[in-house]
Amino acid sequence: MLTRLLALVATLTLALAGAAPAMAQGGPIKIGLLTPLTGAASALGKDMLGGTELYLDEIGRQVAGRKIELIVEDTEGVTATALTKARKLVDQDRVHILTGGLLASTGYAIHPFADGAKIPTTYPVMSSDDLTQRKPAKWVVRTGWNSSQSMHAFGEWVAKNLKHRKIAVVAFDYAFGWESVGGFQRTFEEQGGQIVQKIWVPLSTTDFAPFLAQIKRDADAVFAVFFGRGSLQFVKQYAESGLKTKLPLLGNGTVTDESVLPQMGDEALGVHTALHYSAALDNPANQKFAKAFEAKMSKVPSYYGETCYTNARWIVEAIKAINGKVEDREAFLAALRKVELKDFPRGPVVIDRWGNPIQNIYVRKVERVGGHLQNSVLFTYPTVSQFWKYNPEEFLKQPLYTRDHPPCKYC
Repeated sequence: MLTRLLALVATLTLALAGAAPAMAQGGPIKIGLLTPLTGAASALGKDMLGGTELYLDEIGRQVAGRKIELIVEDTEGVTATALTKARKLVDQDRVHILTGGLLASTGYAIHPFADGAKIPTTYPVMSSDDLTQRKPAKWVVRTGWNSSQSMHAFGEWVAKNLKHRKIAVVAFDYAFGWESVGGFQRTFEEQGGQIVQKIWVPLSTTDFAPFLAQIKRDADAVFAVFFGRGSLQFVKQYAESGLKTKLPLLGNGTVTDESVLPQMGDEALGVHTALHYSAALDNPANQKFAKAFEAKMSKVPSYYGETCYTNARWIVEAIKAINGKVEDREAFLAALRKVELKDFPRGPVVIDRWGNPIQNIYVRKVERVGGHLQNSVLFTYPTVSQFWKYNPEEFLKQPLYTRDHPPCKYC
């Protein structure tokens, strides 16, 4: 009798053990999203959330026969808070994938956490170069861009097409500013141009007048790197100072991103920038996305909205590739790295072996079309790598773009 009872218990134990994974796999697929919903960057965070929700709603929040549960945590735009919320999503909520984040410092903080927890992670916004160059993390795939990627292309285009030879720089004084300037400077100077001045502006700046007064009037143009409220105030004060009529304004794509462009006026007209997205892109995928985003958010889509929409689809495509078996983290990570589609709103995207997108870069000019400002696309650089036209191994031997590299030899 005892022998039979023990045998029965053993059989039931094995049966339950076999059923547990199946039951777990049948539950919802949990996506943990980190985004700033309060604080100075809340407008950008809301675009990130809006883009993510838009795609998930389009597919009924389910994939491969399983429901998708989106768990959102407000980072407040603070790196320490973002890391705490990331730990909560992984350790308590048991998410299957971690995504989001805004600041470069947040990316560097999450990198070792993601690798230590072995949690598949995507970065749709965080753009610091070294996150996919000298300090890549195995468990992280970037679905957005890196800071110097679009600027390498823009520096060459400006030198070849606008014929400016001497450019003064005004930029936020932190990694995004340094790396954007570094990428632009390298290719602009390789084409014979000269960066004749670098003015670094604290992130907390609200009045740009003291910095505008420093700009060398004998330059041919000014290159700026700002975002959010900084872009709004800088572009406005640049025009008010009278500089716009004397020195054409160029910028990183975030200077006139659609997150701020609708709040600008004539002061933004004629500003040239470059980025991997524009709401004015004329392709079927973007036309559909832009219309849906505007219906949901009552505004044109920003890069933050598009990149998180694309990121959500990226995650879903990877889930499809493994038939919904997200509990197999290694397989999930491998699938994330293999996604390759041509019909994203921004155009075709593929991931390189360092975990960064290879994608189109668009040179843009602010124009008024139909009574509204838009980033009209002037030129497209196809399939741009984070290493531009350089050999990756040789590129990685060079120092990271910083406040002092490349040196300002013409200043």
